[in-house]
Amino acid sequence: MEYRYLGRTGMRVSELCFGAMSFGRESDEQTSHAMLDRFVEVGGNFIDTANVYSTGTSEEILGRWLAKHDRDSLVIATKVRFGMGSGPNDAGLSRKHIMRSIDESLRRLGTDYVDLYQTHAWDPGTPIDETLATLDDLVRVGKVRYIGASNVLGWQLQKSLDVASARGLERYVCLQPLYNLLDRTIEWEQLPVCAIEGVGVIPWSPLRGGWLSGKYRRGMTRPPQGTRIEMAESQGWSETFANYANERTWSVIDELLAVADEIGHSPAQVALRWVAQRPGVTAPIVGARDMSQLEDNLGALGWTLDADAMERLTKVGAEPYPYPYPTVADPSRLR
Repeated sequence: MEYRYLGRTGMRVSELCFGAMSFGRESDEQTSHAMLDRFVEVGGNFIDTANVYSTGTSEEILGRWLAKHDRDSLVIATKVRFGMGSGPNDAGLSRKHIMRSIDESLRRLGTDYVDLYQTHAWDPGTPIDETLATLDDLVRVGKVRYIGASNVLGWQLQKSLDVASARGLERYVCLQPLYNLLDRTIEWEQLPVCAIEGVGVIPWSPLRGGWLSGKYRRGMTRPPQGTRIEMAESQGWSETFANYANERTWSVIDELLAVADEIGHSPAQVALRWVAQRPGVTAPIVGARDMSQLEDNLGALGWTLDADAMERLTKVGAEPYPYPYPTVADPSRLR
């Protein structure tokens, strides 16, 4: 396992981050703890969860595991924005909700601090000044070490960084976006902002919910039995087979399978390597519901995709830039 600095900070994190969203949902506590043991055994130190995963159960399962391990050797990340109640202040990024949420997360995690506290999404109802000032307070009192953002537009990230700099507040040190071979639009705005501002990138769903794991093949008309997409459709989650069952997806998967076969690695390992080697990426967040999935993901460590394979995979999934991006890149187009 290699380690990388998280953005412009001096904190080093493992090149893969272990996502705990499955804890208490697809994975019971015993399985979750076994996977965490395996992750740290190979050198992993970066673990990501959120207050709302499994309505708090994910943090609780992680907390009980954490109590038996060296807390200071680990980098624990969680999030705030959404809530589990129905009251008017049970969600959002107001001072009131953030202050309550951090204390609840610390209690569930059984720790005095989190290393990375992330805003789970933009809150249009709360001024960014209020959110950032509150997060700054949490850093100053020692409940939080660093702050990050997730699921924001490029202008929202840039505005947040500018407001923090202007007011002398803690800045976001990383962004947690959706990014994989099929979801590439952060290349238009968010990744350039991160590169210019020195913000780390920790992509979620680098396998796009299993689409890039090798289980999906051209010609399928429904998700394979037992997959996350099948579960999502049965549970009414936002992920559906129709969202990605199109020619672009099948072309990406065809190339992914071809590269994987040529180099002797699984499709999941190749897809993870592609994300890990993309410019600006610090650590993809891998999620697993059982040990076999985790072991497959860990097989992405210790090797690299060569330039030809990277180019082939990048090219097949490239999406044409809409206006005004081509014009910004080449002003001569206006002539």
